[in-house]
Amino acid sequence: MGVIALNRNEPSSIIAKYGANVKQLYLCASNLFYIMSLYAQRGVSAQKEEVHAAIQNLDQGLYPNAFCKLYADFLGGQSDYINIMHADGAGTKSILAYIYWKETGDASVWKGIAQDAIAMNLDDLLCVGIYDQILFSSTIDRNKSVITGEILSQVINGTQHFFNTLKTYGVNIEFLGGETADVGDVVRTIAVNGTMTARWPKAKLVTNDLIAPGQVIVGFSSHGKANYETEYNSGLGSNGLTSARHDVLSKEYATKYPETFESTLSDSVVYIGKNKVTDQLEIPGFGNISVGKLLLSPTRTYAPLVKAILTAHFDAVKGMIHCSGGGQTKCMKYLPGNMRIVKDNFMPIPPIFNLIQANSGANAREMYQVFNMGHRLEIFTEASKAETLISIAKNLGIDAQVIGRVEDCASKELVLKGDFGTETFSY
Repeated sequence: MGVIALNRNEPSSIIAKYGANVKQLYLCASNLFYIMSLYAQRGVSAQKEEVHAAIQNLDQGLYPNAFCKLYADFLGGQSDYINIMHADGAGTKSILAYIYWKETGDASVWKGIAQDAIAMNLDDLLCVGIYDQILFSSTIDRNKSVITGEILSQVINGTQHFFNTLKTYGVNIEFLGGETADVGDVVRTIAVNGTMTARWPKAKLVTNDLIAPGQVIVGFSSHGKANYETEYNSGLGSNGLTSARHDVLSKEYATKYPETFESTLSDSVVYIGKNKVTDQLEIPGFGNISVGKLLLSPTRTYAPLVKAILTAHFDAVKGMIHCSGGGQTKCMKYLPGNMRIVKDNFMPIPPIFNLIQANSGANAREMYQVFNMGHRLEIFTEASKAETLISIAKNLGIDAQVIGRVEDCASKELVLKGDFGTETFSY
């Protein structure tokens, strides 16, 4: 008997192909995968299966393949415009900021949490072509007994500071305030989230409907130091922080800060790493940087880059993906049809991901599914246009290269080949 490739997302197709006797084998193997997944054991899902199941009956918007849900222009009533309202946040990265602040007294890291909440919203909007004339409302939930007014000030003022920086690059976002609630019964520390709203012309949308075999994929680095950044960016972003925190940091933090993790979690997955937030890691070209600062690097926004590309080369962009939740598998949710995505020319893996893997022992499959692994933005384009996009990025201090391609295929497949190994996914 040959090897059966198991795909958790499509059990019915496997059973139909190989017979009912394989059902138990499938379930056992599927469960084993989840047992082995540290991410899953910590109560987090990289693929958000339950979320997608809950919303499957909702309206998918005007363009089902678009990276964000797009609606008719309810606000303006124009048939050639769309409306969008998008919500996201910094996730559990705020817990890292809490630990770092408690350990060092440095409250400035909370400005980065404000940027995280913005960038995770903004960079999703970028992927449908929206980069200007945006409204933002923040939502902050805190436990007042542990989160001081100083921290609130850092987050709120950090929000406006980041918008002021973006404005110098022609990305205009108006901060309309929001809700700040003291809900200690709900949150242990603080949750920083936000919502963005915009109107945009349909003619300037990127809907991913033009992604097709024969195209190449340009990846844009998530780490380094862009011209609009003030310090080295580790590239981690704001996805996978639950695993990054527990994989890297020492067990002593479980004792010191029990408010930073779910009490029902097994001790075997709570703070299993070797490092303290103050430990130093040498970053080539940037010297020694603390582990805490690397984990807390504010999420890079690609807004100045995407605005430059779309204003000058809109027709070159056939699709755009923000490699956020789901990491390098994210693109597969937005393909307009059957095709194979091959990514076999990854950029060098940033040190932060090597540190996470070395501490956790996570396999290649989990690393690819949870983290961006060095590039957080992908643009699908014709091979003849790739160098133009790469040049624009490098002029802004962002490394970029062709990292893969789109091939003909009878189904949807993904092949990832890099320093962490080769993994194949079927959908």
